[in-house]
Amino acid sequence: MRETSNPVFRSLPKTQGGYAQFGTGAAGYGAQAVQADPYAGAYPEQRQVGVSRPLTVDDVVTKTGITLAVLAAVATASYFLVGQNLALAMPFLVVGLIGGIALLLIGIFGRKQDSPAIVLGYAAFEGLVLGAISFIVANLQVSGISAGALISQAVVGTFGVFFGMLVVYKTGAIRVTPKLTRFLVAAGFGAVALMLVNLVVGLFTHSAGPLRDGGPLAIVFSLLMIGLAAFFFLSDFDEADRAIRAGAPEKAAWGIALGLTVTLVWLYLEILRLLSYFNSD
Repeated sequence: MRETSNPVFRSLPKTQGGYAQFGTGAAGYGAQAVQADPYAGAYPEQRQVGVSRPLTVDDVVTKTGITLAVLAAVATASYFLVGQNLALAMPFLVVGLIGGIALLLIGIFGRKQDSPAIVLGYAAFEGLVLGAISFIVANLQVSGISAGALISQAVVGTFGVFFGMLVVYKTGAIRVTPKLTRFLVAAGFGAVALMLVNLVVGLFTHSAGPLRDGGPLAIVFSLLMIGLAAFFFLSDFDEADRAIRAGAPEKAAWGIALGLTVTLVWLYLEILRLLSYFNSD
């Protein structure tokens, strides 16, 4: 059974031969409803209310759209509130980071990644972070470009990468193999380790650290992170595709939306940071 590089998807309970909550061999959802109740172990509540219909692409698109709409709405409000009172930036960052990480960990380790409250709550907290960071970067750290232009470029770049990798996945130009997945997992852990080391160095040197100071090394690091995030989309798409083909319950769309949102937030921040390097004082 191939694993996934996205920790949100990796938390889904699995059994030999398939996803426990998706039903072993559940691609045959219509074949006698897979012994009447294919999801009884991971979703026991479905025994009482009946088995939900299987997941579809429309479910994934709808739930992801709702999640991103909440993220965008809160980010916009956060941006303008910080613009009116810069003192709100730090509280928004702290509350958003702690709240977002807490809900993400609950979703991953508590296996609640398909809970709408967890997913939309995460989107709201991340919206606080994105709005505050976007204002600080676009209005205080760059010159020669308007805040709106910088943020618009970051948003366009983010969704450009997203749809570009979707095309790459759909055409099969790059196939998601166990070897690629293992590489992405290792690269992800390596990236987190480097960021933590850079943070420690920055604390001791009272700077942003060599990986975030806007220098040549920082530019190369951001490009690598953008590339890594792009390849994470391939793993996300593959996991969503496998879930649909396995006959997952429709509520699994929330977990897929969460995984995609995590990658989108990461990619946006990296692109915004890279653009700031080229437009800094």
